[in-house]
Amino acid sequence: MKAILCLILLATSALGQSSAPSIPVDQQNAAKAKALIDSAIQALGGDAYLNIKTITQEGRTYSFHLGNPNSVGVVFYRTYEYPDKERIELTKKRDIAQVFTGIEGYEITYKGATPIPDKDLSSYIRRRQYSLDWILRKWIHQPGIALFYEGQTVANQKAAEQVSIIDSHNQSVTLYFDIDTHLPVKKTFSWRDPTDSQRNVEDEVWDNYKPVGGVMTPFTTARYYNGDMSNQRFLNSVTYNQPVDESKFQINFPNRPEPRK
Repeated sequence: MKAILCLILLATSALGQSSAPSIPVDQQNAAKAKALIDSAIQALGGDAYLNIKTITQEGRTYSFHLGNPNSVGVVFYRTYEYPDKERIELTKKRDIAQVFTGIEGYEITYKGATPIPDKDLSSYIRRRQYSLDWILRKWIHQPGIALFYEGQTVANQKAAEQVSIIDSHNQSVTLYFDIDTHLPVKKTFSWRDPTDSQRNVEDEVWDNYKPVGGVMTPFTTARYYNGDMSNQRFLNSVTYNQPVDESKFQINFPNRPEPRK
């Protein structure tokens, strides 16, 4: 009798297991990617990071050509208001400035304000659309977004996990997160040049994180273009959510050109 009861219990258990719904592999993968992104946001500061309204920075920036430095570096001051206002002032005297609002961009010197060339403006707007802020605060909440966990790898000489994100317009970006701290260490995306149809790859690497106002902040940032370093920035100071004078983003000149369409 005991043997028969055991057989009945085993059969019932097997039946229960076989009838339990299983989660499709692709959904498991997407859930793992989403969990990793959520961990990264928490590592960055959680709500403190997500509620950043303004950023002011001071540091030094270096430009490169084909991976080789072509300047001795220059002091910069950056003022940013989420999501699309930015002013970058160069030199200690702040006598050169670039101002971006929406899809407009101007350079200001002692001669006055002039529109930034279309190619340079397009490059800036593309980097902003693929910026970490936009990805973690805008992209992942869009309808039709797809998340893919792509396993462990090495990024910026660190053990990392990678996640790819594809939006409804088939734009994609891959993020790499430190396997221990979950902080972002690298971002990569590609785009096709409309003039020659060549595909270009842009990377951004973050390092030297420090806590500032409850937000983990990378004090070193490097950008790469098709594998060659194109820019490197080192921060000396950062503040968050300080009031910003809106006049910093205004362009005053007598014959203002028509806004770009």
